[in-house]
Amino acid sequence: MKKLLIVSFDLEVGGVERSLISLLNELKGAPYSIDLFLYRHTGEFMKLIPEHVHLLPEIQEYTTFRKSIAEVFKDKNYMLANARLKAKWMAAVHKVRMSLNEPGYRQMQDMWTASLNHLPPLEGHYDLAVSYLWPHYTVLDKVNASNKAAWIHTDFSTVEVDSARDEKMWSRFDSIIGVSESCREAFLKVYPALNEKTVVIENMSSPESIELEAARETAVNMDKEGFKIVTIARFSYAKGIDLAIEAVHILRTRGVSDFTWYMIGYGGDEPKLKELVKQYGLEDRIIFLGKKINPFPYLKLADLYVQPSRYEAKAVTVTEAQIMNLPVLITNYPTASSQVEHGRNGYITDLSPEGIADGIAHLKQDDQARETLRQACTISSFSSKKDLDTFHSLVRGQL
Repeated sequence: MKKLLIVSFDLEVGGVERSLISLLNELKGAPYSIDLFLYRHTGEFMKLIPEHVHLLPEIQEYTTFRKSIAEVFKDKNYMLANARLKAKWMAAVHKVRMSLNEPGYRQMQDMWTASLNHLPPLEGHYDLAVSYLWPHYTVLDKVNASNKAAWIHTDFSTVEVDSARDEKMWSRFDSIIGVSESCREAFLKVYPALNEKTVVIENMSSPESIELEAARETAVNMDKEGFKIVTIARFSYAKGIDLAIEAVHILRTRGVSDFTWYMIGYGGDEPKLKELVKQYGLEDRIIFLGKKINPFPYLKLADLYVQPSRYEAKAVTVTEAQIMNLPVLITNYPTASSQVEHGRNGYITDLSPEGIADGIAHLKQDDQARETLRQACTISSFSSKKDLDTFHSLVRGQL
């Protein structure tokens, strides 16, 4: 029996975490002994870990990556706390010197570089060790495995990292897994020398499970009359929620206001996003519903799903909306064409507040256009068989 290890940060509500749970569910009955190592045992999805998966105990040093610096000092992990402080200071310098939009990526790189020597190795030997979420140093330096693989969940042609440092990390893996062909191509624009290591395994979603979840609960606080838009995302720069708010402001200036946009999610940008809504006086048009373990009842009531992201690899939530036969609108981020086919099973609009506003206005007033998108979803196949077969080949060392 093959021994498989999967490593990630935690199981807070998010698209990457939901895709991990879906993968674990798809591996039920496979001839593997599956260990899951999470840096911290937190998050609403913890209770969704399948019974056939063995959750390894927490290791205190790794829990620090999901704690504040103050908490790390309080736990007396002084070396790791100081590494975090140094990385935070360096990120602030990078932000100013390089005009970075998201210095957090550089901060993560610096933090891991400074922390590695203070982290204990994981016990045991595995046939395959999978690092599910960047940065991937734990699997590289702290795990004993015959083969090692790393997952790509974002568009690395847009992420502000130290690419030379990251390439050294990526090059040490046996396999690098992109969640779409466009995601893989974007990665190779930055790291062309790694072409032979890359493979595509798309996020796995079960239509049957989604249908059951949609019927299991009732959506609350979504009872306003009129056209209903839903977005599910972490509230961060990448997800473009600020662009969505600007789009609603534009629509209102055009006299379009008979709709409500429901934002499902959480994240560090939430306070400033709510403040932006308040500044524009859009509290009656944009409703923040918070974190939802089961967002599918909300999708069931929606007229349109919108993903206003600045960049994505392949958004899990868009596929889930399509599985529920919901018309989707996404911005024209670099990998958008791998997510939907414009005008057939989705609508791609300019990556700007004006573009989002134009797309919503068009789909809101054109019932036939929405029905065309809906019908294309009903006849599409969302089977994960091909991607699951590829994963099995990965475990067998055949890729």
